[in-house]
Amino acid sequence: MSTLINIIRSQWERREQIFSLAMFDLRKQARGTVLGPAWLFIKPIVYIAVFWFALEIGLKSGSDEPGAPPYILWLMGGLVPWFYIQTMLGTGCNVFARFKYLVNKIKFPLAGIPTIFALAEMVIHLGMVALLLLVYFLFGQPLDWYLLQIPVAIVLMFVFFYMFSLTTSLLSTISKDFKNLIVTLSTPLFWLSGIIFNVYDLGIGWLETILMFDPITFIASLFRCAVYDKTWIWENPMAIAGFAIVFAAMLAVMLVVYKRTREEVPDVI
Repeated sequence: MSTLINIIRSQWERREQIFSLAMFDLRKQARGTVLGPAWLFIKPIVYIAVFWFALEIGLKSGSDEPGAPPYILWLMGGLVPWFYIQTMLGTGCNVFARFKYLVNKIKFPLAGIPTIFALAEMVIHLGMVALLLLVYFLFGQPLDWYLLQIPVAIVLMFVFFYMFSLTTSLLSTISKDFKNLIVTLSTPLFWLSGIIFNVYDLGIGWLETILMFDPITFIASLFRCAVYDKTWIWENPMAIAGFAIVFAAMLAVMLVVYKRTREEVPDVI
């Protein structure tokens, strides 16, 4: 518990610096380009368009039921959170190397560095969520209580992948092989986590149960419950139980790894 309090306190005391550094990192990503910040959104928008064309137009995916929501909403419900998750799986697993000057020169609290990166990427994610809602309303979908699941999904995703980023960045600093493993798993996780297929329609009970323990699947399901399925996530208790178990395990691992490696990491970098 003392380790968790230390992590929270170190970030609260530096909250203004963390926010400023996150905005600086965001501006740095768009620096030197004609379109500026637009480039932060062009790539994910192009990906969505390509997947929509390939899956709905090419493979005839989507529901044929009268009155069913447009397939693009189902697709965006999985891809929009995935873009954030993908970044946290890639760059987010080695943020200490990205912000090396904060570790070596400024002696910034290690626990706050993943927050800087996560906040910067969250701004981009919120822009994509705004695009998702724009498409949602343009297709005449209703403003209802189910949409409240989106902010819940955003908060859970931010907290979980902050813990993931801190844990993996510590381990990646100690072992480069660990970083390579995480980056390698990014693509398989995309295809196996229900981003472009419906986990609940597999018809294989044991496999569906396993996927309930995949946090990526849970986050995508939350988005889809809000904008497409019009259901509440708690109507599937197994999904909540699976995510809760993985969340608790991630928290425990983070605390153990942080306590054992925080003093070693600055020396290694």
